[in-house]
Order: sequence, then C-alpha cells, then structure tokens
Amino acid sequence: MAVAKEQIRQIISQNNISSVADVYSLLKESFKDILQELMEAELDATLGYEKNQKGDLATDNKRNGHSPKTLKSQYGEFQVDVPRDRNGEFEPKLIPKYQRDISGIEEKVISRYARGMSTRDIHDQLKDLYGIELSAEMVSKITDKILPQVKKWQSRPLSPIYPFIFMDCIHYKAREDGRILSRAAYVVLGVTTEGHKVILSITVGANETSKFWLGMLNDLKNRGLKDVLFFCVDGLSGFKEAISAVYPQAQIQRCVIHMLRNSFKYVNYSDLKKFSNDFKAVYNAPNEAAAYSELEGLKEKWGKKYPYAISNWENNWEDVSSSFQFSEEIRKIMYTTYTDKKLCRYFLKSPYSWGIYEKMSA
Repeated sequence: MAVAKEQIRQIISQNNISSVADVYSLLKESFKDILQELMEAELDATLGYEKNQKGDLATDNKRNGHSPKTLKSQYGEFQVDVPRDRNGEFEPKLIPKYQRDISGIEEKVISRYARGMSTRDIHDQLKDLYGIELSAEMVSKITDKILPQVKKWQSRPLSPIYPFIFMDCIHYKAREDGRILSRAAYVVLGVTTEGHKVILSITVGANETSKFWLGMLNDLKNRGLKDVLFFCVDGLSGFKEAISAVYPQAQIQRCVIHMLRNSFKYVNYSDLKKFSNDFKAVYNAPNEAAAYSELEGLKEKWGKKYPYAISNWENNWEDVSSSFQFSEEIRKIMYTTYTDKKLCRYFLKSPYSWGIYEKMSA
C-alpha cells in the first residue's frame, strides 16, 4: 500500500530530512523496524495470541525473549532481535533460522559478473552501493554456483523432432590476460512442432569453423534429437557437409539475409537501392519457378555489371530455394537466422551470459 502524501510530509518534518543520505538512512531504519514487527507477528500466529493477550487459551507455550541476529541487506548490515518461544517451536518464515543474507546478494553478484565485471569491481560496487563487504574470493565462489546449472542446461535431453533448426554465431570481443581476443558464441535454436522457439545450445569457441559445428550437431543427436526437417544456416564452408554427416535426410535453407549481404558487397552504392528493390521479387516470389524466373530477369538487367552478385544465388540455388515449397507464413519463420541472434541476445541478458560461458570454457 502506497504511503499518503500527508504521511510523507509528516515523516520528512519529523525526521529533519534534507538530503538523499538522510532518506537512505531513514529507509534503513524503517526496513529494520518493519522486519522486527513482522517477526513479532509471526510469533503471535504461532502461539495463537498477541503479547499479553493469552486470555483463556489452553497452551503452556509463551514468549521467551529474543536472540540477536546480524543481517546483510541492500541497506547494509544491521541487527534484529529474533523472538523466541519457550517450547522452541517457533521458526520464522520471513528470515529462516540460518539465513543471514536477505539482500539477494547472489543475484546481484551474478548479474554484475554477467556484464563482464571483474571480481574486484563487483566487490567495490557492492561496498559502495550496499555497504556489504564481500571478498573477491567469495564473489568467485558465488559465480561458481551457477556453473552446474549451466552445464545441466547444456546437456539436457531434447525432443526427438524439430521441424526447423537455426544455426548461427554471435561474434564478440573478450579481454583475456590483458589482450583483446575474438570469441564466438555458437547458437542453435529450434522451432518445435507446436511453433515455439527454443534455444537448444550455446557454446563459446575461439572462432567459427565447420568442424566445431560438426561437434555441436553430434551433441544434439546424443541428447535425443533424432530428426530435423530443415536447417537454416549461413554460407560457412563445410557447413552443408557437417549437417549431411549427422542428419542426412534434412534439407538445408541458406539464410536469405546472408545471401543478400554477400551479393550487395559487389554492388556500387549508387545502384544498391535499385538492385535491392529488384531482388525483392526473387525471394518474395510465390513459388520456386517464379523465383527462378525473377532471378533470370535480374541477371539480364544487372548480370553484366555485377556478375558475382547474381552467380552467388545461381551457385547456391538448391539451398536457397527450399523454403518455396511452403506458404508465406512458414517461409517467414525459416528464411533467416537473424531471429536466432535476436532471441539469443535476449536470452544472454539472464545469468547464462558471456561471463558465465567464458568461465566455463576457460
């Protein structure tokens, strides 16, 4: 329930608040008092009566003083007095018996580590913001706790069939031993028979290679993925052979966005807008025959000036045209791997992120 403005004004006048530090100090004290009262109310519920209100209630249990307990919170450290009962039956739910950290400190540490902060940086920030003294060693221990969860996620069983699998890579820079190195996060995204998108695997490697992808495909099979109808991939050399070796019955759909970018790099900037508009007729055609006809027309118009931009599609037509056997709605799902990247970036904002994966691959 929100505090009324009149109450806020009264609080300000009674506590002589004139700065943000004063507000923070008041919040800390109020937080402590609220916790104290909540624990007293818990004991009332356990005993069945409020303090000095036992009346005719038939029970031999009653209050038996308090035990001091130091807590860590986002407002720093402070002491509360945990109420006790004579029979030792009372166990606070708000602050369990052995819990001393109520700050959600582990989540704070993991979220900062996920952003690439060092253990020393995390230590300094927690001290500045929350007044919590946490050693670099303890920060490392906290981040280590999530590694078994990540490994369990990476090895979890998969459904036997996924109609569509997207495979792509996100490249990024990482600092290691004082050097800036290139790293690649290999991403596999599946579309279930119900139409749901699921990230099946993310693995960090040094760089993108078909050999690495072959290992990931074998891992998917070992985890229970028996059959895939379509793989949507970019044009990495050896990619097609790796897929055929593990899933020989699957069809391959080259990423249309990758194909367009590969073609556009051969086109002068002055012609790029017209060329790209003309190319829409190819990948938006209603069927494969119409699409190839549009490609032939494009070749007549632009082929002499930009032969490599056209031959890129001719040479890979078998892998570009797979999607034309489906309706427009399904083609929108499978024609590009960039949906894969967007979902992966969103996913990696959670604790399963660059910092965690790099620590695993170290």
